[in-house]
Amino acid sequence: MNLLHTLATVSSLTMVSRVLGYARDFFIARVFGAGLATDAFFVAFKIPNLLRRMFAEGAFSQAFVPILAEHRNRRTAEETRSLIDSIGTLLFLALVLTAALGMAAAPLIVYVTAPGFAAEPDKFALTVGLLRITFPYIVFISLVALAAGILNTWNHFSVPAITPALLNVSFIVGAAFFAGYFDPPVMVLAWAVFLGGVLQLAFQVPFLLRLGLLPRWRLDFSHPGLRRVVLLMAPAAFGVSVSQVSLLINQVFASFLVTGSVSWLYYADRLMELPAGVLGVAVGTILLPSLSKYHADANQAEYGRLLDWGLRVTVLLAVPSAVALAVLALPLIAALFQYGRFTPEDAWMTRHALIAYSIGLVGMILVKILAPGFYARQNVATPVKIGIVTLVATQMMNLAFIGPLKHAGLALAIGLGACLNALLLFLFLRKQKIYALQPGWPVFLLKIAAAVVFMAIVLFSSIGEAGWWLAAPWQRKVPAIIGLVILGTLAYAACLVLLGFRPRDFSRRGAA
Repeated sequence: MNLLHTLATVSSLTMVSRVLGYARDFFIARVFGAGLATDAFFVAFKIPNLLRRMFAEGAFSQAFVPILAEHRNRRTAEETRSLIDSIGTLLFLALVLTAALGMAAAPLIVYVTAPGFAAEPDKFALTVGLLRITFPYIVFISLVALAAGILNTWNHFSVPAITPALLNVSFIVGAAFFAGYFDPPVMVLAWAVFLGGVLQLAFQVPFLLRLGLLPRWRLDFSHPGLRRVVLLMAPAAFGVSVSQVSLLINQVFASFLVTGSVSWLYYADRLMELPAGVLGVAVGTILLPSLSKYHADANQAEYGRLLDWGLRVTVLLAVPSAVALAVLALPLIAALFQYGRFTPEDAWMTRHALIAYSIGLVGMILVKILAPGFYARQNVATPVKIGIVTLVATQMMNLAFIGPLKHAGLALAIGLGACLNALLLFLFLRKQKIYALQPGWPVFLLKIAAAVVFMAIVLFSSIGEAGWWLAAPWQRKVPAIIGLVILGTLAYAACLVLLGFRPRDFSRRGAA
């Protein structure tokens, strides 16, 4: 398996999903703007989405995939199948119970996660209603994560990569065609979440059937593999989800700020999701199964080289992405969101949050690469300790920044916290002799820095006036931002080629 080819495939499919995600946010911004209704929906959607990232795609995947890879390498097919069946059964039962409790406790959850909404009864009641519709999403999307873990372990990366696009399609169709049939109209977004979860799960089932790995009912709590996954999940939930917990706490802070603050942070975060998903999630996804297999084979040399490859690819792509997001913040926001009820003021406020987030983008992505270095070895203690330190530091920065910088201060705290998290993970990988830097890093970093500076100069000189972006129609803004993105990409790539970079330098095969 050529990892560079696999990364290109997964990243491309993830890009499709992210582009559809921007289309969905375009429709949401155009139809609903940034106000009471969107604040209520984004809070309601954040809760199940947070649980998805923490438990389904975070803790569960990090605990399940290494043990599943170990079973596939060392155990019989029937033993591997029994693990899948036992995990699937327990996960389904736990999810149904969680969803039922979440729906029943919706008022309490909203009060805890957005206490500022309690001062506005209509806003609070709307958020509770939306949350009760969106909460079952955690059932469907967690089962999707189970299916994705199985498919990825069998090196079928494409299906899980394109699956999230179905949620965005559900949003687009709902916002564009059915909002007028709901009272209030924002309810259509909650039902789009529910339907999107159903569609994603239904899409993956045929591929599991083709592999003969669709989970069957097997209620076996004594299964040793099941117990190991459960024991790893609890601490892993914290270790891989520090940024998500911080985002939730940020929501608590933002609920006390002016109306629109939650929405401004949401739209900025959505722009961050493109590089974070296309790079961080994609690289982390393809690294974890191969790292787990190298660990199962006790091949420490290849383990370290694979981690080094992941870090180089990440730096190569994440650093220019962070700089480009900061430079093009207002043009991106104006071109994608500033229509209908989304005002120029909303665009400026979202820009402040996006620039603050971009400062920590490289750290956010590196966490997704460095954390698998521990989880593939079934080491959850170290990331948990680092996570606790990071969470405390992030909240201290929240308190320091929210006064002078308002919602942008919350975004900055998240970004700096992610950088601290990545730095500590890196240092402990070195300290525990899991990873050693391969030769050539100083020269590599200098060349990346030179290419990024050149790209930034080209973009700054081509960006134009802010007033034009805020006033121009979409027929002119969208082609203009596409042109700027292409120009920045070509400038960066051309500089790298002149400095001696070639795609073959990053070719790498993963574990079979």
